Amino acid sequence: MKSNKVVTPVVFVHGAFCGGWAFDGFREPFEAAGFETHAPNLPHHERGADLEQLTQTGLKDYAHAIAHYARGLRAPPVLVGHSLGGLVSQLAAIQVPIAGLVLLAPSAPWGVPPTTLDEHSNHLGLSLLGDFWRRAVPPDYRVARNTTLDRLAREDARRTFARFVPESGRAIREAVQWWLDHSMASQAPVYRIAAPVLGISGGKDRVNPSSTVRRVIQRFPGNQAHFHEFPEMSHWLVGEPEAAEVSSLVLRWFEAREILPKPTKAKRKQLTLFGWGEAPA
Repeated sequence: MKSNKVVTPVVFVHGAFCGGWAFDGFREPFEAAGFETHAPNLPHHERGADLEQLTQTGLKDYAHAIAHYARGLRAPPVLVGHSLGGLVSQLAAIQVPIAGLVLLAPSAPWGVPPTTLDEHSNHLGLSLLGDFWRRAVPPDYRVARNTTLDRLAREDARRTFARFVPESGRAIREAVQWWLDHSMASQAPVYRIAAPVLGISGGKDRVNPSSTVRRVIQRFPGNQAHFHEFPEMSHWLVGEPEAAEVSSLVLRWFEAREILPKPTKAKRKQLTLFGWGEAPA
C-alpha cells in the first residue's frame, strides 16, 4: 500500500464583502473528514476595519496575504476560493506551491471576457457609482438579495447580509472591470499553476455565470482542470440548500487525487509461503 506522508491543509478564501465566516457551515464536512481547515479574513475584512487602509488595498495585496498564510502551513494547501476569493486563489497559486485549487463561482482573471447580459449589467451598475475605485464600497442589501443571496430564505438572507462588510473599490474594479486596469492586477497565467484544478458553478448564477466559469477552467491545458455545474444553484454556493452536495463533490475530487486528510501508513510486509505479502492489521 502506498504511503502518503503529507497532511494537506485546506484554506478557504472568501469573496467580496465577506470574511472567513462565510465558510462556517461549508467547511464542516471537511473537518468531519479529518482535514485541517483554515478560513482567514482577507486584509481589512474584519468588522470595524480601517476603511482608509481598505481603500488602498487591491487584488495583489489580497493574493500576497493568502500566499503568506499558505507559506506558514506545514504543507502546501488546497486553496478553495469562492467568488472574488476564487480569483485571489488563482493569484496566490502563482506565488506558492499548492496541492490543489478549487474555484467556486470564481471571478474571472484578466483577459476572460463577460459572456452574459447580466455581467454587462453589473459592469454598468458599477459605472453609475462614479469613482468607486477610490473608496470603500459599502454592501447593498438589494443587490446582494437579487444576485448573491437570492436562493436563501428571507431571514437567512438578512442574517447572512448582516455580517457583510465594506469592500475595496480598487479590488472590485481590478476584478470586474479588468480591461480598465493597466496594472493587470488580475492576471493569472495558467502556466504558473501546476496543481489540479476544479471549477464549480451554479446554473442560475448571475454574478459569475457558468458560461464564464467554463472559460476560466478551459484556460488550463489537458486534463489539469475539470468543471462541474449545479443547475439549480446560484452564486452563494457555500450556503445554499445544496451546499453539502458541493462540499461532497469537492471531497470526492480530493480522494480521486489522493489528497488525504491524514498520513496513511503502509502495511508491514512479511515473508509468507507464497512470497512477500502484507501482514494482517
